[in-house]
Amino acid sequence: MNISRKGVTLDVSLEGDWLVKQALPGIEAVEKELKDASTKALEFETSKLGRWDSGLLAFLVACSDSCNQLQIEFKLDSLPEGVRKLIRLSQAVPEKEDARRQEQPGSLFHSVGEVAIQARSGMYLAMSFVGEAVLAGFNMIRGRAQFRWSDTFVVMQEVGPEALGVVALINFLVGVILAFVGAVQLRQFGAAIYVADLVAIGTVREMGALMTGIILSGRTGAAFAAQLGTMKVNEEIDAFKTFGISPIEFLVLPRILALLLMMPLLVVFADAIALFGGYVVSVSMLDVTTVEYFKRSVDAITLSSFLLGIIKGGFFGLLVAMTGCLRGIQCGNNAAVVG
Repeated sequence: MNISRKGVTLDVSLEGDWLVKQALPGIEAVEKELKDASTKALEFETSKLGRWDSGLLAFLVACSDSCNQLQIEFKLDSLPEGVRKLIRLSQAVPEKEDARRQEQPGSLFHSVGEVAIQARSGMYLAMSFVGEAVLAGFNMIRGRAQFRWSDTFVVMQEVGPEALGVVALINFLVGVILAFVGAVQLRQFGAAIYVADLVAIGTVREMGALMTGIILSGRTGAAFAAQLGTMKVNEEIDAFKTFGISPIEFLVLPRILALLLMMPLLVVFADAIALFGGYVVSVSMLDVTTVEYFKRSVDAITLSSFLLGIIKGGFFGLLVAMTGCLRGIQCGNNAAVVG
């Protein structure tokens, strides 16, 4: 592309092929010359022009827009016939200002209605899933479920022994925190020995089951959702249905059963680790011997408190497993929704 002047007319010579796949010249040089006050018109020399496509049209339309802004005459006579027709067509029907769709803000009642409809739909899907899971459990008891214990044992290995590390770390810190807070307050009244009671009761009744449930909701529940969601994206769940295999019985039931069986054991392990954390603080900060600490702990733990923690742990495990599996089954059909 060469630029020259013929009086008040700016002449742009178009040479060679003007194709999109090639590196085409920009419009910056032309705009710079157009801004000269002496320029009154813009025309093109196309005697050496080769092949062209939409790349040339984009360049010429940009030149036309610049001429319109600067009130300079844009001459089309020297351009090929096909180019002139396409440029006139692009200029014939300008875009309407109201042609594009605009999002209208909804009213408060509209927003509340949408939330209510989504909540109703979500509740219906959740209740349907729970009902199917219960029926699958009855079929398993009667020996009619499409269910393999080998799959359950694999999941039990993943949610049980492989989770001991993170469960031990978090619950050890919980025991340390409970003992430290109790030691700071009880030591003022000469009742430091009751730190063992505080750690034992708080851990066995509440904190052991609660913290283990929170850990497994982020570790195991998310893993269940990601596994089933990936299978949904890869159409593996649809393949099970095609072969007459119930995804609830074959995929969901082993995960629910595995977490339901392993969660009480994890809670017992968490309780023991938390008591050990309290023991470390009591022995290091207070004048409490090992025998006194564990004797107070055993005396403080009642059978009802212990069973209450175990029942809570089982309920948390059931809730985490069903929530993770439900979200995995509800996953869409593309990779973006798995996250």
